[in-house]
Amino acid sequence: IMIVMMRLWIPESPRWLVTHGFTQKAEEIVRGIEARFGRDADPRSFEHMRLRVRDHTPLREVARALFVTYRQRTLVGLSLMAAQAFFYNAIFFTYALILIDFYRTPVGAVGWYILPFAAGNVLGPIVLGRLFDTVGRKIMIASTYALSGALLAGTAYLFGRNLLSAQQLTMAWMVVFFFASAAASSAYLTVSETFPLELRALAIAFFYAVGTGVGGIVGPLLFGMLIDTGSRLSVASGYCIGAAMMVGAAATEALWGIAAERRSLEAVSRPLALVD
Repeated sequence: IMIVMMRLWIPESPRWLVTHGFTQKAEEIVRGIEARFGRDADPRSFEHMRLRVRDHTPLREVARALFVTYRQRTLVGLSLMAAQAFFYNAIFFTYALILIDFYRTPVGAVGWYILPFAAGNVLGPIVLGRLFDTVGRKIMIASTYALSGALLAGTAYLFGRNLLSAQQLTMAWMVVFFFASAAASSAYLTVSETFPLELRALAIAFFYAVGTGVGGIVGPLLFGMLIDTGSRLSVASGYCIGAAMMVGAAATEALWGIAAERRSLEAVSRPLALVD
């Protein structure tokens, strides 16, 4: 309902309008944005391109873009999404069980441990978000993924050795997810801007679905079984799997990620409707 209300004042994408033949409406929106911010861009300073007008993008072109033309980008997107889904869902959705089974925390008190956990989760993207534009996409995505994995591995070791109290474990998760939340957010950013503009929404949906299937479903199921063993070392081994996935995703981003900061979508990836 909130999104429907927001759409009452959020304008349609000028790119979507142009590719669907509503050129005049797109021009009006761009002029309105320029007027609001007191800027009047010189059209001659931008690259010009001709686009075919069509009401949809054929699925064969979508498949070719994802699995042929940009297969390395697809690998990067799947790695980032699957790793963050496993990392995030496996830990966050099983933390109450950890508190109850290993720390004998009363059920009524579990929420007080979740709140600081959630605070670190929110602060990460807010504090670090700007750096993805200033420092750069590749270095920040790879760094936040790698740092999240390293911190998780350290927490796994301390938890497995029973060296953390419930309060200390919560503080550790606050630090871990300060970086991990920014990393997870960047995964959505990456898949929405590194593919042709016609695929932005579809790319997010595809990678989210696959990533959630791999990490978001398998992760909680695996951790549920590990917690059920009653062994701290078993749970710690699950944390290490998540850490390895995050570090692997960081390496994938470092190798094949796209430096998309401060570049137009068309410069990062040519539209499918482009007329040569």
